[in-house]
Amino acid sequence: MAAGSVNPFNTSDSDEEAERRREPSPSAEPHGASLAPFSSQTDAEPRALSLPGTRASPGGDGVPTETRVSVDAVAAQLLRDQYILTALELHTELLEAGRELPRLRDYFSNPGNFERQSGTPPACKDPGAVALNRTGSISTLDSLDFTRYSDDGNRESDERVAVLEFELRKAKETIQALRTNLTQATECEIPSQERKNYKSSPEIQEPIRPLEKRALNFLVNEYLLKNEYKLSSITFSDENDDQDFELWDDVGLNTPKPPDLLQLYRNCGSSQLSPREMADVAVGMDTSDLTKDFITQEPVQRIETIQVPFEQEIIQELEYQISLLNSEKQSLAEQITQLQSKIEGMQRSVSVSVVTPAGCRSSDPGLPCESPVDNGQYLDIRRPTEVDTGSDTTQTARLPPAAPPAAGLDSENSTQCLNMFKSPSQHGRGAVRFDQPNRKLSPAFHQALLSFCHTSADSRLGSEVSCIADSEESVMLMLGRCLPHIVPNVLLAKREELIPLILCTACLHPEPKERDQLLHILFNLIKRPDDDQRQMILTGCVAFARHVGPTRVEAELLPQCWEQINHKYPERRLLVAESCGALAPYLPKEIRSSLVLSMLQQMLAEDKVDLVREAVVRSLGIIMGYIDDPDKYSQGFELMLLSLSDLSERVVSATHQVFIPAFAAWTTELGNLQSHLIPSLLTRIERLLQGEHGLDEHKLHMFLSALQSLIPPLFAVVLQNAPFTGRARLANEVTPIEVTRFPRPASPLQDVSTLVGGREQLAALLHLYEHQLQHEGTAGWDRLLWVVNQLLPRLIEIVGGINVSSSTCVHEFSRFFWRLCRTFGKTFTNTKVKPQFQEILRLSEENVDATAGNGVLTKATVPIYATGVLTCYNQEEDRKLLIAFLEDVMTTLSLSHAPLDSLKASFVELGANPAYHELLLTVLWFGVVHTSALVRCTAARMFELLVKGVNETLVAQRVVPALITLSSDPEISVRISTIPAFGTIMETVTQRELLERVKMQLASFLEDPQYQDQHSLHMEIIKTFGRVGPNAEPRFRDEFVLPHLHKLAMVNNMQTVEQKRMDVASQLFEAYSALSCCFISEEVMLNHFLPGLRCLRSDMEHLSPEHEVILSSMVKECELKVESRAMGEPPGSMSIAASLVGEDAKTKFLSKMGQLTTSGAMLANVFQRKK
Repeated sequence: MAAGSVNPFNTSDSDEEAERRREPSPSAEPHGASLAPFSSQTDAEPRALSLPGTRASPGGDGVPTETRVSVDAVAAQLLRDQYILTALELHTELLEAGRELPRLRDYFSNPGNFERQSGTPPACKDPGAVALNRTGSISTLDSLDFTRYSDDGNRESDERVAVLEFELRKAKETIQALRTNLTQATECEIPSQERKNYKSSPEIQEPIRPLEKRALNFLVNEYLLKNEYKLSSITFSDENDDQDFELWDDVGLNTPKPPDLLQLYRNCGSSQLSPREMADVAVGMDTSDLTKDFITQEPVQRIETIQVPFEQEIIQELEYQISLLNSEKQSLAEQITQLQSKIEGMQRSVSVSVVTPAGCRSSDPGLPCESPVDNGQYLDIRRPTEVDTGSDTTQTARLPPAAPPAAGLDSENSTQCLNMFKSPSQHGRGAVRFDQPNRKLSPAFHQALLSFCHTSADSRLGSEVSCIADSEESVMLMLGRCLPHIVPNVLLAKREELIPLILCTACLHPEPKERDQLLHILFNLIKRPDDDQRQMILTGCVAFARHVGPTRVEAELLPQCWEQINHKYPERRLLVAESCGALAPYLPKEIRSSLVLSMLQQMLAEDKVDLVREAVVRSLGIIMGYIDDPDKYSQGFELMLLSLSDLSERVVSATHQVFIPAFAAWTTELGNLQSHLIPSLLTRIERLLQGEHGLDEHKLHMFLSALQSLIPPLFAVVLQNAPFTGRARLANEVTPIEVTRFPRPASPLQDVSTLVGGREQLAALLHLYEHQLQHEGTAGWDRLLWVVNQLLPRLIEIVGGINVSSSTCVHEFSRFFWRLCRTFGKTFTNTKVKPQFQEILRLSEENVDATAGNGVLTKATVPIYATGVLTCYNQEEDRKLLIAFLEDVMTTLSLSHAPLDSLKASFVELGANPAYHELLLTVLWFGVVHTSALVRCTAARMFELLVKGVNETLVAQRVVPALITLSSDPEISVRISTIPAFGTIMETVTQRELLERVKMQLASFLEDPQYQDQHSLHMEIIKTFGRVGPNAEPRFRDEFVLPHLHKLAMVNNMQTVEQKRMDVASQLFEAYSALSCCFISEEVMLNHFLPGLRCLRSDMEHLSPEHEVILSSMVKECELKVESRAMGEPPGSMSIAASLVGEDAKTKFLSKMGQLTTSGAMLANVFQRKK
């Protein structure tokens, strides 16, 4: 992670860590001195400050005679005392001097330090730090307006300018540092030995580097665009979708854009610079191409925060130091020759075990050798005894120029290799002896001889191979260095095999930066992980969290989720959403209820992928199971409503399965289930029903489904707060729970046994619950009394305000009451629910207002009580009660001449379930044989609703006989009432024998002389024909419907009563409009359809001119179609509606159709076809 990046989860170093860095151990001081005669101050801690009145001791004996305060301590004190401007100025000066202080960098890079909140900011663990107000800047805190905290109003503008200048400078530096780090991170360096091979052998092609590839891709795309190869350019861009070809900076090089390909080609033959005159800016210079005088031996650590433009004075200072080191190098080369001869003699008397790596060019194999630091030019040749005792007698020798630097190794890795290459005695293990030859060869000869071995440590991999780890810590360090190079070369399908290795290293690695890099690799291991791969990553994250604890999970694992919250691939966002839920139990409770909750809320509101939002809802449910901040209740309620209103069924299903049960459990603990959650949903339902702009059925379904999901938690609360709860004991003699006792839960979280603690516990509680209701009553049972006295009356009142014609509302409330009664049990339903409904539904003629039509029996209370309460239990007494209720309702409504909408809604809702078909036929047979003609008419009307869902066997055995009985009723109104049911049978039944019986009965109505003057019968038949004709069997339509419509139209021409003539003509117009979309044979068209239209047009000429225009167009087009058929066109059926192609006719037809007041049902049939 770049130094300039802003990470809100980084934590500043504690004071104890700062003290440990300021006071290194005595044993480490000589070693550090031998390795770094000249070290840059920019990467280390800034030097300490001397306090006034003190002086340094000239003895240098280790006894301090002066008091010195480090810059880090000064910065900590400034932050602790809230001298923010002073600390900012100190940070700026240190940054300009190249001595950036990590504490100040982390503090001013974290937005959390400047937000006003109750807890301690996550990036500032100092107890005295207090959060400030946040300004408009979102990504950085460098744009804070500190002048508002100043007492001097005159300096307001000056300080504001200073802060803005600092912000601008910081932003430019951050951009440059990010580009530099990108270049360094993505460049693959090639060992110098391989480069020599490429230069010596031109036929060997040097592998292309990533940055070179991106630069060439940019130039190739530019060439294609300039030369009008646009399609090739588009294809090329698609194949390189990870690169922005519009911006050269996206390549990642810190160099200006090179010339185009044509210019490069023209200049390829001109004079080229020698390798010594140029260097790769992105990678650095190869030391093998430089002269000997330019090779420095000091390991300079890589500095991330250093800026490209150095001051001239710093460059001159560095050159001066290099010249001093070169002179020191010459003197050390002479000393090493003397020391080597002394060491050779001492090795015979001292037992030393050291393995000489291939990369160490020491003159003696027995010489203790360590890995080269950075460039491999220095080597610690202390004796093992001196290293163990921590003595200061350390010598530093210069290796010969034949030892090249280890490419790709920075100082940190090299220092780790130093520890690895200590002898076994240094690590506290047994010594390994090697036989020493009794020879007197010079060390230089030994070294030259060993150089012929085919080993090499002058590459990154070679150095790692030569540094064998001999401790747990060194193994972790080695894995931390190697894994970033291994992962990109593993097949995508097998990368999950690396998860255990990455996690183990991330858990145990001592360096925070390396751990952050490894976790970043884990979350980016697979470009688009599938379900199994995500599951493995999540399993690893949970294992990591269990191992490291909440602090490190917050500081190391959670930032990886935050970084990918807006990733372009939905699989990665899905991983983030699932991780938030999986890590919830292992996070600090403050982070769990604030940051993680906000992340999930943002993803739920903004993400456009259903799968991601579904995972977000599931994670939110898990968060609700661990949250303990009562102030977050209102936010949880809003999240529940937001999840329920989602357009995706997957998200809504996850809400009912996970989120609502978890939120209800927390609400129960807070005591808000009965006091706020359920009443709030009821209030919203009441507002919907009272709305002025119509009922929003989607929202009604949303709120009712939420209430339905809250029934199990409500029943669990009633059981757990009952008078008998303390007496509930698990016993073997407790009656087991019936399988059908409760409705099937949507998820295990909605299972009542899960809510109360187990199935045995639930069985014990249910036994006492039933006993309490049957024998002891509800006195003192506050939770159940709330359900009986407040919830049920309010629900019944809401049901009374529902429009009974809304089948959706009736169905939703029926399901709710059915689940409520099934959950609370049969005793509760019989003693608490049914009496309240029966008190309202007092079945008598006086309870129905025939004039106003607003009686309780005409409202939705009837179908909801019948289908939601009386159908909960299906025993014989329950079925008898339902039959009796429906018979009473049918009788009462019929005798009071009230609307039948409530009874129809009951039949439609019950008729959807085949189990109630026999029951409904029993109720209708009661109406068929009733003594009142009004009840018999109602029964005939109800058959029309029942026929559509009943199987043909029942239609033939029970329905048709009942209708034929009614069709011969003495009352003409009863016979007319059977016509719609007969028409529905013709529309739905396919049995030929059954259709013939119905056809004969309808023919008797049309041909019997006693019905010739029955105007209402003719109206009903025409209306029925218009409704069922388009969907009926074509043979029945051509042979029966259209001929009889023709006859009725002819008879209507001779009607003398104008009102009756107008009524019949209007019905005929609707019928012909519906049948005009059917395909009619040519014969029927000429003999019946066209003559009938002409008769109807004749009526409309006098009665309704606007209808006459449409009929004239239909007749004209029909005649044209017939004429075209007569002129030799292929025979076949024709459609009047399909022939209306003339512009004038079409315009007139559409304009007049918009002026008509025909029924919607009839016009809907116009656009239906026989399937």
